Amino acid sequence: MATRGSYHHGDLRRALLAAAVTAITEQGPAGFSLRELARRAGVSHAAPVHHFGDKAGVFTALAAEGFELLADTLAEVAERTGSFAEVGVAYVRFAVGHRAHFEVMFRPELYRADDPAVRAARERANAPLSRGVASVRRAGPELGEIAAWSLVHGFATLWLTGALPPEVGTDPEAAARVITAILVSGL
Repeated sequence: MATRGSYHHGDLRRALLAAAVTAITEQGPAGFSLRELARRAGVSHAAPVHHFGDKAGVFTALAAEGFELLADTLAEVAERTGSFAEVGVAYVRFAVGHRAHFEVMFRPELYRADDPAVRAARERANAPLSRGVASVRRAGPELGEIAAWSLVHGFATLWLTGALPPEVGTDPEAAARVITAILVSGL
């Protein structure tokens, strides 16, 4: 059993989410367990259950947090640069830098996709992509948005899984910049 000192985190929920990010980064979502989460955070096995209910609850919190982080990232880049291509690069940068969140966010079978916090955060994250597509769109609104999202999400996923050929290089942002420029020039 954990000692009394191991229970004091100041913000246990935050500590548990940070431990979950580490575990998922190392083992992927399939290797994740509440028992392992408690061990990593140095708390009793009941602590994650108390805060999240079950594994889906942890994944729901991570998905909401991930969409919020993505929304903040994309909004900042859109405001600073006004460039849809740079928003696409920021999407890839987020995926590479927040791999655990990214792996959970786009696997709705892992979490409660209808959770209000997840839905609100996902809508916030979609807004900069939708605005960017509107500025370069030649297709209908839905198809333009799907094309843009498919490109940056697909590229990020391919990068993370190591499925791209070596000719792409070792810098995901530089490669994403080239890929998004092709999209922008084609719309």
